[in-house]
Amino acid sequence: MASEQTQEILDSITVDGKEGLPTLILAHGAGADSSSEFMTDMAGKIAAHGIRVMRFNFPYMIKRIQDGKKRPPDRAPKLIDAYAELIEELDIPCVIGGKSMGGRIASMLANGSDVPTRVQGCVALGYPFHPPGKPDNLRTEHLLALKTPALIAQGTRDAMGTKEEVSGYGLDKTLELVWLEDGNHDLKPRKASGFTHDAHLQATAKHVADFVKRLIP
Repeated sequence: MASEQTQEILDSITVDGKEGLPTLILAHGAGADSSSEFMTDMAGKIAAHGIRVMRFNFPYMIKRIQDGKKRPPDRAPKLIDAYAELIEELDIPCVIGGKSMGGRIASMLANGSDVPTRVQGCVALGYPFHPPGKPDNLRTEHLLALKTPALIAQGTRDAMGTKEEVSGYGLDKTLELVWLEDGNHDLKPRKASGFTHDAHLQATAKHVADFVKRLIP
């Protein structure tokens, strides 16, 4: 039986796509919930490629929605535990991932000391390699030697990890990096670049869907 916290997370889930398709579970970023424009748009685009996408809210975000009080995210161990409990309760083969912080938490869970057996891989949409303006405060230790297949979609000018910066991190060679030209942390390019946000999101969705299908035939 699900705990009260896990039941709240289950109640927060939004599903895009049909049952029986390969499943991708996505967590939100630190400041916006699972129904944000980015999360909704990406989920829909990925689902259009034949993936069942499940979005959920972490416990701190559920409380924030309930009472309207802004809260910072819980510390990583608590977020990892919440994600792990959700996976255990769902009990289906899945690829896990998320936007920014959600992707980081998914990647830590998928490459930690106790990887849930149902997790086949992980995806990060805009990975926070370091806090803005703090390039030496890296969040890459678990990405140096992967235990689980991983894909990161990243804008080349992301303030939390540019293409130039990431090239020097010595990340696991099996890590799949999808670079979106001139994209920021939301994968959004500047108008002068000649690229569009929608095209970048469409390309990302195709890469993510193909990745999930390879891992969950």
